[in-house]
Parts: sequence; structure tokens; C-alpha cells
Amino acid sequence: MSKGMTSLTFLLLFGSCLQFGFAADTITPSKSIKYPEAIISNGSKFQLGFFSPANSTDLYVGIWYNGINPVKGVIWVANREKPLKDYSGTLMISEDGNLVVLNGQKQVLWSSNVEKMTGYNTIARLLDIGNLVLLDKTTGVKMWESFQQPSNVLMPTMKVGVDLRTGEKIQVTSWKSPSDPSVGNFSIGIEPFDIPQCFYWNNSQPYWRSGPWNGRVFVGVPGMNSLDLGYRLEADRDEGTFYYSFTLGPDKYLLDFFMDPEGKVIERYWTRNDYRGDYWILWSNPQNECDVYGKCGPFGSCDSQKPTICSCLSGFEPKNTEEWNRGIWTSGCVRSTTLQCHRTNSSRDVGKEDGFLKLEMMKMPDFARQWPADTEDECRNWCLNNCSCIAYAYDVGTGCMSWNVTLIDIQKFSSGGMDLYIQQKKDVKLIIIITTAIVGTIIFCICALFVRRWMVAKGKAWKEKIEEMLFGRRKTSTIEVELQELPVFKFEELATATKNFNLSNQLGQGGFGPVYRGTLENGQEIAVKRLSSVSGQGLEEFMNEVFVISKLQHRNLVRLLGCCVEREEKILVYEFMPNISLDMYLFDSVRKEFLDWRKRFNIIEGISRDFGMARIFRGNEDEVNTRRVVGTYGYMSPEYAMVGLFSEKSDVFSYGVLLLEIVSGRRNTSFGNDGETSSLLEYAWKLWNQDNVLVMVDKLVCDPCHCREILRCIHVGLLCVQEMAKDRPSMSTVISMLNSEIMDLPSPKQPAFILKQITTNAESSSQHGQHRCSINNVTVSIVQGR
Repeated sequence: MSKGMTSLTFLLLFGSCLQFGFAADTITPSKSIKYPEAIISNGSKFQLGFFSPANSTDLYVGIWYNGINPVKGVIWVANREKPLKDYSGTLMISEDGNLVVLNGQKQVLWSSNVEKMTGYNTIARLLDIGNLVLLDKTTGVKMWESFQQPSNVLMPTMKVGVDLRTGEKIQVTSWKSPSDPSVGNFSIGIEPFDIPQCFYWNNSQPYWRSGPWNGRVFVGVPGMNSLDLGYRLEADRDEGTFYYSFTLGPDKYLLDFFMDPEGKVIERYWTRNDYRGDYWILWSNPQNECDVYGKCGPFGSCDSQKPTICSCLSGFEPKNTEEWNRGIWTSGCVRSTTLQCHRTNSSRDVGKEDGFLKLEMMKMPDFARQWPADTEDECRNWCLNNCSCIAYAYDVGTGCMSWNVTLIDIQKFSSGGMDLYIQQKKDVKLIIIITTAIVGTIIFCICALFVRRWMVAKGKAWKEKIEEMLFGRRKTSTIEVELQELPVFKFEELATATKNFNLSNQLGQGGFGPVYRGTLENGQEIAVKRLSSVSGQGLEEFMNEVFVISKLQHRNLVRLLGCCVEREEKILVYEFMPNISLDMYLFDSVRKEFLDWRKRFNIIEGISRDFGMARIFRGNEDEVNTRRVVGTYGYMSPEYAMVGLFSEKSDVFSYGVLLLEIVSGRRNTSFGNDGETSSLLEYAWKLWNQDNVLVMVDKLVCDPCHCREILRCIHVGLLCVQEMAKDRPSMSTVISMLNSEIMDLPSPKQPAFILKQITTNAESSSQHGQHRCSINNVTVSIVQGR
């Protein structure tokens, strides 16, 4: 079906809803619906009617989010296997009380198919959770519900699972293709082994596995704890039933888990104020090759962070070396060293006891069994004394887990997971290595004690140098007191908070060094800026940044919490702000719809009150020459990019570029392929001279009622990016211009078109290893100016 036809169908559906009655949520024996009629749930969240999938003329009865095109928002389909070929279909209550879909020839294409329904007076009602229920009108007893026959979407409160007594399974099943909703190859369900797990199946073969349920989450799904959902697994072992579901807070947003035809599950959501657009993605799975079930075969471990993702567990070797070397890992690994309990006792084996290899942050293997052990030590001892036990793990929620069969589907996570203990034979060589390491550690500690004493003495010298630099010979008691109020962190404290400055905690890499995310012992989250020893920022610049930023407490600035100058380290500690980058909204075709003109102007105005305040040179200097140019090409002023001359007017230039990007919805660096303009600045200047500057405005905000304000913003932006620094206004003047406190704006002069030249220079410099560039992203916590 063409896009035009789909849109027309949607409009007809919407129009028919008005005619049919917006509050109607029920089908009765006397009231059926035909194309293009529909019913809407009582809270107006869901709609039931007729729709056609993308690129298809077939017609289906389905449920979708009300207000969202069913092509994008359908959650359930009735006649999946038997589509209507014309518009003569009917959804109605049949004489036997079942809900049915009929074609024009009155043939039944689909039925709720509840047996022994004769004599029941039934009605069908669409609930505000997206569930279509068939009720006995007299007693209110539920006879059937669509949640018991899911399509390709797992909805809040919907249950998937199995009844072992009847063999009945409730599973989410994929479509065959985006244009064919019939049952595809992939499905989602619960496998009720000794410890329940969630599975994706490709036909009848496991495709992905969640790991064991620990009473709160599936431990093989990293990040599951952070999702704001209520997960629930209802298991009645006596009755032989296992059902999994999740809940969502009231009226937060629309959220579900959608399985695409290729077997990928997407956690998608729509916000309440924007049902028109496409969904956003919070999480998806499988995310990489290691998520595919049994990727590395038996006794193989998968790590997506390594160049060769599969490796054999310690004490094991590839079963087929030739295949393994070719990247075919499904045959897995076999044990290369026999366990002591599997050997025939002989003199050479005496004293060689079995032990355990600890693997951290792992996805637990499949086929785990529970053992009644109250503590981890009991679990370990049981496994050690049981020759059939290959491995064990312990979790407070799940208890003792053990494996006495082949270990398969093991994965190394970068975060989350559990500790897995593989039973292995203790090696005498290993004992020697450990003993040597212990002795070496003792020697190291003794040496460290002397080094610490030296560092303490050196730290006093640093403190004296800092005081001399900040206060000179004439110390100002007020400033000294203010600086003393700034907390000083210990290096060990920050190392612990950032997991020893682990790469997984790194937030980004700046011109002066990396920034890490950390958590203090009291639970406070922090951002730790660790200055590189080769960054070029000296003690004077470091202490100026400490002093200046500690004095600036603004609601749009991240607060400086303290610093650390131990071990010749220079570290700044900031409050952690979990921001989203502005460019993730501004340059994304879907998300930018959130940024109407009022929000954009609030952002423009809010950012104008930050810019110009962050300097790392002395406050009484107007300009400074730097030996290192650090910044993002396309945002640096010409005098800074070309000769390293930096001033407040350099910030003004960067602000002007950002302002024009916000108005146009285009990156400054997105030009150049057309051969006509090299940057947004050149494009804006060209349109300004043609008196046609509104052409550059993002069409999403180009509203006549905002034209005057938009034109003023473009005018101010062009004033900010003028080539000569002396021609640019100060930031305080910019604020007055934006607020119309200055009515008559001067005509702008030509901006600096330096992007091509800078890029060429950067490429040349990078080839000789002489230049590094940092990315200075502007971020906002919410899509609204402060």
C-alpha cells in the first residue's frame, strides 16, 4: 500500500471513530464493527479496528496505540494467518458467543474459539492496558483475552509462560516480515527448568537466554536493575505453572518489548506528549555476537570486547583446533587437564587437590541446578566434594547454583553478571607463582612505606607552592578560607570510586585528560577529571581552574566538589550530571520534534548565561596565547584556531556557531559536499546577503508567529561569528540583544570561513602526530532552557 493510501486509511479510521463514538469500547451481539469503524478503550490509550501493514493491501483486525499510526504502533493481530482481501470484513459476536472475524462471504477467518459457549450472553471490551477481553455479560466472568494469544509485542501486565499440567504455552511470536504478521520463526517464552529463565527461540532452537531468575531480575541481562519497571515471575511449582510479566508506573509513557522478524527484541517507548512520532529505543537484544546462544560452544567463553571473541576456559583446549583457528567455534572445547577426583590414585597425584578458577562478571552457563546451601562456603564445599560438580555460583536471591553437565553459553560482561567458579586441578607451578607474588607484595609494601613518607614531604612542598602562587607574599584571609573550605580527596578514595580508573567508567577524553564516572562510599555519584601528565596543563593552570570554578556557582554549571594533588596527580572532582547531549535531539530527525521554537529559544538564552565564564587563565587578563589548541573544529574562533589567541570573544564565536545550529537544525560541519558552501556560517552569510535568511530555519520551527524572534536570533548569531574578534559583541551584550533590550542591531560583517583550512591543517598535523583534539559537547539535562 502506498504512503498516501496508508495515510488516507488512517484518516478514515480516525474520522470513523468520531462518528462511531469516542467513548465506545465494547462490541455486543447487536453492535459489530466493519471497516473503517473502530472502538477505543475507556482511557483512550488503545484502538481496535482494521489496518494494513506497511507495503501491503491485506487487511487485518488489530489493536494499536491510539493516536499512533497502526503501521508503527500495532500490538496485537487477530487474523494473523488469514488476512482480509477486501474491505468487507466484520468483527462481531457470533451466535455461540465467540468473537469472530468474518469476510464478505461470512466465512470465519478467526475466532476466539472458546468451547462450550452455547447460552452465554457475551460482550467484548477493549481495556486500557491493550487487552481485549470476552466477558459473560451476566456474571462478568472472563471467557477469553487477547493477552493469552500474544502477537509480537510483550505488554505491561501481560504474562508469558507455561502450564506444565496442560502443556499450554503463552509466547510472544515474531511476524514473518514487516508486511506479513503471520507467525514467524522467532518466539519469546519461559523455560521452567530448576531455575526459570527467559528464552528467545529460532523455531525450536535456543537463540538467546536471559540467565537465571534471582527473585528480582534475570541475572544474565546487564542493566536490568536500572530499568524503572516492576519485574515479576509467578511460579507455582505444585501446580506446575510459571509466568513472567512486568509492570509500569501509572501514566508515565507508552512502553513495550517488541520482537522484530529477525529475532531482535526492542524495548521501545513513546512519551505522552508525542505519540505522533516514531518510538524511542531504550534497550535491544541481541546486541552483539556473544548474545547468541552457545556462540563459543561447550566450555567456551565469549567476550565481545576482544578481537577474537571466543576462548576456551582455563584448563580446556579447542576440540577442533583447525575449525577454531578459522573462527568456527561451535564445537567448543574439551578439558586438557583431568580433575584429581577423575584420576586413578597414584604416587604422582598425591597432594594435588582440586580447586576453583574464579571468573568475574560472567553470564551463568545454561542448565543450572539449585542446591540447598545456606551460604557460599557451603555451596563451595559441596561442589568441591562432589566429583560430578563442574562449577558453582552463589547469589543471595537464587542461592547455590551448580553444574554437572557441559557448560555452554558463557559470556564475559563489561559490567554486571556474577562470579562463576570452575573446578580445576591445583597446579604446583601455580602455587609457586602465588607464593612468589605474596613475597613480592610484602617487599612492595615495604618500599611503598618509604615512598609514602617521601610523598608526604613532597606534598608539603606542593601545598607551599600552591599557596605562594594563589596568595603571593600578601595572603588574603578571605580567599584562603574559601579555598580551605573546598574538600581535598585522597587518591585512594577516588581510585576506589572509579574502580581504579577503569576504562568502563570513562565518560570521555578531554584535551587535558580523561573524565571518569565514580561513586563515593556514601553513594554520591561524581565525575573525576584526571589531568594527564602530558596534557600541557601545569600546576598554575590547574589551580586557576580550581579557584575560578569553585567561585562560580551557577545553576547551569556543574559544581566543583573538590580536588586531589597526591602522587603528582592533578585531579578535579565534580558533581555527576547524567546529561543527554543537545545534538542527540537537535540533529536527530525524530527527536528534534521535541524542540519547538520556544524550547530552542529557552536553550539559546540559557546557554548565553554560561558562555564566557570558564577561563583557565588569570582573571585580570583579556587575552592569552596558548601553546596548545584544544577544541572542536567548526566551533573555534579563527584567532584561536590559527594562532592560539584566546579571549572571551573566542567563546562568543563558539556561542554564535551553536546558536545558528539550534535555529537551523544542522551541524556547522555538515556542509561541504555540495561544493558551494563549506560551513553553516558561509551558508547563513550567503542567504543573509540575498535577504532570504529564513530559508536556513529548521522547518519544524518555521512558524510565522515566531519569525521576528527567529530573525533576531540569526542576526545575533552572525554578529557573534564575525571574523575579527573586536567586532563581536560581549556575552552580556548578546544577552541584551536576545532579550530585545537593544532594539537596533548593527549589521554583521563577514564571518570566518576557516573550516576547510582548519580540517586540512588538522589532517596534516595528525599524520605527524603533533596534534590532538578534544570533543567539547554541549549537554542539557532536560530539553528545556534554564
